[in-house]
Amino acid sequence: MAFDEGLAERIRSILDERQGLEEKKMFGGIGFLLRGNMACGVNKDELIVRVGTEKYEDMLSRSHVKVFDMTGRPMKGWVVVNPPGFEDDSDLAFWVGEGVEFALSLPPK
Repeated sequence: MAFDEGLAERIRSILDERQGLEEKKMFGGIGFLLRGNMACGVNKDELIVRVGTEKYEDMLSRSHVKVFDMTGRPMKGWVVVNPPGFEDDSDLAFWVGEGVEFALSLPPK
């Protein structure tokens, strides 16, 4: 399993009406980009969210959240949420919303 297609579909339903949405295969999974900037993604059964450096420490302190580190070099400003952290649709919407907020704060690519 490269990535959880069910989770990707849940994210698609949240982002359904967003202008400038693009899906891109990356890090062995799928990424969701807005205006060319990554907002969130799915790798295996985990949710990857770009939250930015200002919210990074706060987001890491939440349950079921860990550092995003696929190469031995943690990526500050990105977090990984384990499945219990987005089991509920409102929790998934929160995390996707955080990624969207950050992606839209960046200039379009």
